Amino acid sequence: MLIAWPAPDAALAAAGAVILLAYTVYGLTGFGSSITAVPLLTQFLPLREVVPMMLLFDLTGGILVGLRNRSQVQWREIGRMAPFMAAGMVLGLSLLLYAPQRTLLLALGGFIFAYALWTLVLRPPVRPLRAAWAMPLAFAGGLFTAMFGTGGPVYVIYLARRIEQPQALRATISTLVFGSGLVRLLLFSSAGLYHQPSVLPRALLLFPCMLAGLWLGTHLNRRLPAHRVVQAVWGVLLAAGTSLLLRNL
Repeated sequence: MLIAWPAPDAALAAAGAVILLAYTVYGLTGFGSSITAVPLLTQFLPLREVVPMMLLFDLTGGILVGLRNRSQVQWREIGRMAPFMAAGMVLGLSLLLYAPQRTLLLALGGFIFAYALWTLVLRPPVRPLRAAWAMPLAFAGGLFTAMFGTGGPVYVIYLARRIEQPQALRATISTLVFGSGLVRLLLFSSAGLYHQPSVLPRALLLFPCMLAGLWLGTHLNRRLPAHRVVQAVWGVLLAAGTSLLLRNL
């Protein structure tokens, strides 16, 4: 494999700032790295390079932060979602590999815009969901996870309405996201996404930014209200989603 080390340019510096922001959010809240970083990184880097690079960071972050409260994981819910997630990931990987990038960026922009608007403005009431909703939501989560690494919020929509205990909810989401990341690593490796010459070198260059973000977020965890940080980030993502839509329409 030919390795092409990215030149230290403005795009690489901007990518470092985005990674620092994304993993500061992750350190503060325990989630949100990919959905923060991907729509911002795709403003100046190719989507098919951004998604596999972010997967490496997410898996590393999951290992460093650790899967806490594993004894509280609701394995029945994970088992109910797993087959539909797998089907969604297979379709999502096919779309990532073969769909036109402009179409993918429009889909990403629409997803980010809709979810940010839903989170910041609409704020629908939280109501319990029946187990039957595992099929469409897990499939959609797997689809967006494989295409963009942004399926986490879809999983949360389902699990937050099925699991009442906060610790059990966080443990289940963490386990589900980490497990889906391992499956994606296998799928992406088999599909050759890590054979792209700039993915691994760029990931190595940006790795210190990820570590710095984790450190910063962890140390700010007790000083800043996490929900305010998330609201601010969704405001940024609303603008990023709008930008992706306007640039690719």
